[in-house]
Amino acid sequence: MSTSPAPRPAEDQYVVVVNHEEQYSVWFAERALPAGWTATGAQGTRQECLDHIEQVWTDLTPRSVRASR
Repeated sequence: MSTSPAPRPAEDQYVVVVNHEEQYSVWFAERALPAGWTATGAQGTRQECLDHIEQVWTDLTPRSVRASR
């Protein structure tokens, strides 16, 4: 018996989310957002969301570290 989840269809919809440290991620559009994350307004397929994140998240340093420099 396999415990791996079934692969999700490529056309599933996702949203881009950001946390208080200005770190980005993708989240399933049909699910409630986890605590501490806010939708940015960008949405689409997983790949479209990842492409968007690549464009806007140019400094991977957490916000708290950037502020302490």
